[in-house]
Amino acid sequence: MCIGWLRLRKYSYIYRVIYLIVIKMLKVVAFMKQVAKGLQMEGNFGTAHVYRSSLNAIIAYHGEGDFSFDEVTPEWLKGFEVHLRGRGCSWNTVSTYLRTFRAVYNRAVNSRMVIYTPHLFRSVYTGTRADHKRALCDEDMKKVFTKLPQSSAVPSAIRCAQDLFVLMFLLRGLPFVDLAYLRKSDLRDNVITYRRRKTGRPLSVTLTPEAMALLKKYMNHDPHSPYLFPLLKSGEGTKEAYREYQLALRSFNQQLTLLGEILGLNDRLSSYTARHTWATTAYYCEIHPGIISEAMGHSSIKVTETYLKPFRNKKIDEANNQIIDFVKHSIAGVVY
Repeated sequence: MCIGWLRLRKYSYIYRVIYLIVIKMLKVVAFMKQVAKGLQMEGNFGTAHVYRSSLNAIIAYHGEGDFSFDEVTPEWLKGFEVHLRGRGCSWNTVSTYLRTFRAVYNRAVNSRMVIYTPHLFRSVYTGTRADHKRALCDEDMKKVFTKLPQSSAVPSAIRCAQDLFVLMFLLRGLPFVDLAYLRKSDLRDNVITYRRRKTGRPLSVTLTPEAMALLKKYMNHDPHSPYLFPLLKSGEGTKEAYREYQLALRSFNQQLTLLGEILGLNDRLSSYTARHTWATTAYYCEIHPGIISEAMGHSSIKVTETYLKPFRNKKIDEANNQIIDFVKHSIAGVVY
């Protein structure tokens, strides 16, 4: 009995030694490359691209040559954060890289390839900040939603970009990636039913007459294509389709930039401006953030609150001014 117990302890000790050796052998760069490759093979090209970008940032910080996960300490992570800020990265970019690295670390832990270290990422920023507003102000909204005169010498590509921007707004701030991947089968009568590419959440949008008119104007008339709009040609989930989407997005944003210059907008116009503008308009119409979150297919209400954060202070200031004006007009002889 005693001998069997001693043998068990011996084998347990040997197992722990082998386990620690394996952990030492697992390298960060090699493992991240493996994860990114797996994501790409699954058709998650956008996520794979983010993983590769994060890996490039890690290599730029650590230098050439691989290293093991046990070298990653809170101090190492804080140094990485400082390095990213020193390169001019926004806090949201810093958070993206650190959250991606945390996801890789968690994968390694769940695979029992790394020993879990509690609170490893506690001292670095992994949240989301609204560094700047992307929504249009009232003045710019009027300009964007006013159709350009036919007599003006504006290229058709810019007119198309304006129409698609308005359509995306009318479809509850539909992201461009979801617009590009919409299928003809997603449209039934005047309802579009689809899954968000980012979160996988199912959504249904009822088209207004204005939205339907724009959809019919730009919809895909190729009988062999499954896509609702002629933005993609290759099969869904292929690397070629992802490249086509990236090119279409780049072209769309370029045309929106030119449109903004023509209209004399105060802020830069981009594909995501329609989404932020819809969320902000809904907020000013006093629609509950929970309803806004559901309408936009956000993973949680916290994401929605990030969209609305830059405008809450403005709304609070407006409320404060209303109260002060009320007091001024209600109380005679106020000395201020």
